[in-house]
Amino acid sequence: MTRATPIPETVTIHVPFRIIKRGGRKEMLLSEGASAQRRPDDALVKALARAFRWKRMLESGDFATVAELAARERIAVSYLTRVLRLTQLAPDLVEAILEGRQPPGLTLQSLRGQIPDEWSGQIESLLPGTQ
Repeated sequence: MTRATPIPETVTIHVPFRIIKRGGRKEMLLSEGASAQRRPDDALVKALARAFRWKRMLESGDFATVAELAARERIAVSYLTRVLRLTQLAPDLVEAILEGRQPPGLTLQSLRGQIPDEWSGQIESLLPGTQ
């Protein structure tokens, strides 16, 4: 542009994207090839923090059973045990979640299903293309 070129009043930019639900909130999913700064899924990060905190509390001997801990935390035993399962995730997967590098379909809800016991199986099924 030169000084003689007039500046347009409006500029229209088209960015193709889809709206998806993740962890109870809506998020924009850009088309293939577009890059965006990913943010960690707050629900997943919060659940991981709770899981590792509860695990430490159980391992320290402060609580003899999961039921005692659930009563202290005023939550259902089933919820506590479901969240505690997150401590069995592969370290690479935990790191990806904390950094926001998990795939869009990986949510707290999706982790309620069957998860492979072995870390390599978790990485293959939950973080495809990282091995």
